Parts: sequence; C-alpha cells; structure tokens
Amino acid sequence: MELGAFSVSLAVKDIQASATFYESLGFTKHGGDIAQNRLILKNGETVLGLFQGMFERNSLTFNPGWDQNAGPLETFTDVRDLQRQLRASGADFLAEADEETTGPASFVVVDPDGNPVIVDQHV
Repeated sequence: MELGAFSVSLAVKDIQASATFYESLGFTKHGGDIAQNRLILKNGETVLGLFQGMFERNSLTFNPGWDQNAGPLETFTDVRDLQRQLRASGADFLAEADEETTGPASFVVVDPDGNPVIVDQHV
C-alpha cells in the first residue's frame, strides 16, 4: 500500500515559539501560513507540520499523490482506494473520504495506541 509523502503533524500551543524552536534545529519553511496557524517545515527529507488550534493530538500524515517536496506524482493510489483497502482489513475510521467524489479528499484512522493517522490527498 503506497501512502505517499510522510510528515508528522504537531498540535502546538504557540506556533511562533514552535517555529523558532524547530528552525533552531535546522528546519526551514516549506509551506503553509503562520498567520493561519499552519506551517510546514522541512529539514532534508523530513517534513514537519505545525498546527495551532487545528488538531487535538499530534498525528502522522500521509499525502497520496505527492512526493516529499509536495510535488505531484505521475501515478499514485487514490485516497478512496486506500480507504477501501483499509476498510476491508477491518480499520475503524474517525473521518472518511466521500467515495463518490474525485480529487482532493482525506480520511483518518487511529492506530492501536490512539495516534491519529491522517491520509490527506491534495491532488
């Protein structure tokens, strides 16, 4: 199962303080908008999302259709196909993609330790 680009999404209390901290570790801005309480940082191939007031918990995020630089892939497994595969394996969903649509969509499952896993397709 190819899930696409991987990042860790952190639920932060103070996005400016978190951005300053992670920049001190060598991360640089890659996307998002700190004024909208969302910032994507990158260090090498490592992608880190900072989100203030958007998530209750830190989450693992996968982006079907993107490479690690948020560039589109020529071929990828659509989020709805991934959802069907996971449903067939017995996964429980917190949120589901509408399988009657095409293009951008997302779903959320929770791992056995309670960590949200977000599969968020932007293409």
